[in-house]
Amino acid sequence: MESRHLFTFLVVVETGSFTKAALKLDYAQSSITSQIQALENELGKPLFDRIGRTIRLTTAGERLLPYAQEIYRMHAMAENALSTDVETSGTIRIGAPESLAAFRLPSIIREYRERYPQVRIILKPGLCWEMLSLIRAGDLDVAFILQPEAEERDLHIETLVQENMALIAAPNHPLACSLMVEPGQLKEESILFTESGCSYRTLFERHLHKSGIVPDPSLEFWSIEAIKQCVANGLGLSFLPYITVHKEIQDGKLVRLNWNDDGQRVATQLVYHTKKWQSQAMLAFLETVRQHAPRWREEQAGLAQVTYL
Repeated sequence: MESRHLFTFLVVVETGSFTKAALKLDYAQSSITSQIQALENELGKPLFDRIGRTIRLTTAGERLLPYAQEIYRMHAMAENALSTDVETSGTIRIGAPESLAAFRLPSIIREYRERYPQVRIILKPGLCWEMLSLIRAGDLDVAFILQPEAEERDLHIETLVQENMALIAAPNHPLACSLMVEPGQLKEESILFTESGCSYRTLFERHLHKSGIVPDPSLEFWSIEAIKQCVANGLGLSFLPYITVHKEIQDGKLVRLNWNDDGQRVATQLVYHTKKWQSQAMLAFLETVRQHAPRWREEQAGLAQVTYL
């Protein structure tokens, strides 16, 4: 069984198309077809169902996939161990919502670029549900999402850190002096929301709806930075991940209201497709992310002790 045939098999699975695999590998499509046929002849079973222009893994293909991934991973590790001259290269397509792209990923990307300067990184911002759709479509290699923990059968979802949330206001806001803010006190307040579809906005709205409060949705912003500036200038309250506002709170530009956020918790989670072929560049990126996660958890444990004003 030739390793290049297994590699071609993995790329076809990743791209979902013989044509796309040929473009990615810079082969003629006939070469892709002949390599897959050679692998199928050797195994004695078809690996793909070809229905019109679409292809799907057969049962045999599903069984082969994890072994092919492991063989490739071991092959890449062996090459890396035996050669100090070969640099990790390629492209990684990463997706993340604004909050994580701005406050979680910069340190990871900086460290990764220092270690692997030959790897090209493409960062795509978007909402969490968009990230999941792009992972499933094969348009992203890895994504970060900020939402309640959940399982998806076709996706690897790994919790990195539980995030603290904060209901914020301007320092001179009347509620800043409250020992505990109750939902009913927000009935007449202006709430500055993130985009519709944002996971923590949805949680916050549900919490308010349970108390019979339906806030005016007209104050909707695409930018967290814009929300923070508007809150600081007394235009209303907002509910954001604490990592996005802790500096402004420390500097006295915003205050964190004492608010019961039970049931409104989200986690930063790492996502990739279970059938995704993991290149050496991607394996190195995943390792870098996992090295950062313990520090994030320590920081969050410390932030949880921050007193409310």
